[in-house]
Amino acid sequence: EDLKLKAPRYMAVLDPIKLIIDNYPEGQVEYLDAPNNMENEALGSRKVPFGKELYIEREDFMIDPPKKYKRLFLGTEVRLMNAYFVTCTGFEALDDGTVTAVHCTYDPETKGGNAPDGRKVKGTIHWVEASNAGKVPVRLYENIVDEEKGVYDKETGELNLNPNSLTVLKECYVEPSFADAKAYDSFQFVRTGYFCIDAKDSAPDALVFNRIVSLKSSFKLPKKD
Repeated sequence: EDLKLKAPRYMAVLDPIKLIIDNYPEGQVEYLDAPNNMENEALGSRKVPFGKELYIEREDFMIDPPKKYKRLFLGTEVRLMNAYFVTCTGFEALDDGTVTAVHCTYDPETKGGNAPDGRKVKGTIHWVEASNAGKVPVRLYENIVDEEKGVYDKETGELNLNPNSLTVLKECYVEPSFADAKAYDSFQFVRTGYFCIDAKDSAPDALVFNRIVSLKSSFKLPKKD
């Protein structure tokens, strides 16, 4: 609870795909207001850059979404956090179906994340503006022991080690608000978890982030039959 109130909540994209806003002015970058922690006003606010090309999480777009999916898919409108409403109009993909970019249009009247006509959207996603983004490695730690299998293997007596106890993501993007961060500083990555800056492997111009607490997503893909 202490970390929840004290840690700034910044935007970071760990599994990025491009979001291209086709009707946004070419070459324009504007700076939008964003609270540093919506549950602690004492932490103040910051300016975040916004432009024609953004990074979003790969899981925030689906070609063929299941029911109750509230993020981006063709024809749907969502809110970009602290920014605008956008409507998905298309996507680009490789021959194997891997999505490389999503296209959308934005409504300039919805600046700040609300529509003057009162219309609502069901989903809100976070983002990082591409031209000002910082590229960083992120380490995701989990329990060393696979607790679902039990601590020890019943046949061999050996520890059931978790093969996913450490995942290193090398191409993550963070907003420029992290520029002044230093070793041991802690942050919440919006919708992802709590992270601290690695004291051993970070440099002032080359930060390394370690996840210390994860956040569970409110949406789970339905299990396949």
